[in-house]
Amino acid sequence: MEITDISADDYLISKDKRLLQLDRVQGLLEKSYWAQNRPKDTIEKSIENSLCYGVYLNTVQVGFARVMTDYATAYYLCDVIIDEAHRGKGLGKKLIDTIIHDDALKSLSGILATKDAHGLYEQFGFAKGGDRYMSKKAD
Repeated sequence: MEITDISADDYLISKDKRLLQLDRVQGLLEKSYWAQNRPKDTIEKSIENSLCYGVYLNTVQVGFARVMTDYATAYYLCDVIIDEAHRGKGLGKKLIDTIIHDDALKSLSGILATKDAHGLYEQFGFAKGGDRYMSKKAD
């Protein structure tokens, strides 16, 4: 289990799927523009087949991100979300930083799609490739 302290305020990031709280993930995604109608069973299956990161305050999940990858050439970053009550604390930035520096991903090219967070991802080396798509070359 890999856990990283991300602030002095008891926030943690973990790749341990056993810590994920499916109801909390579904609640976060319901508030998104891209997955607001995604059924719980689809969310569960996507988690089973992806590398996932949870952000936690004590034992409550307040953030989530999912990565699809072949672990050899590229990854697709998706479902990145932080609970509204916990935004503005740098958690999204720390989550992205943790993901792109993960030993399993750091030498791979990355792609993602976003409607409104280009500025966030540009800070981490992603470049626009149209209105929504962004990519990052392998290190």
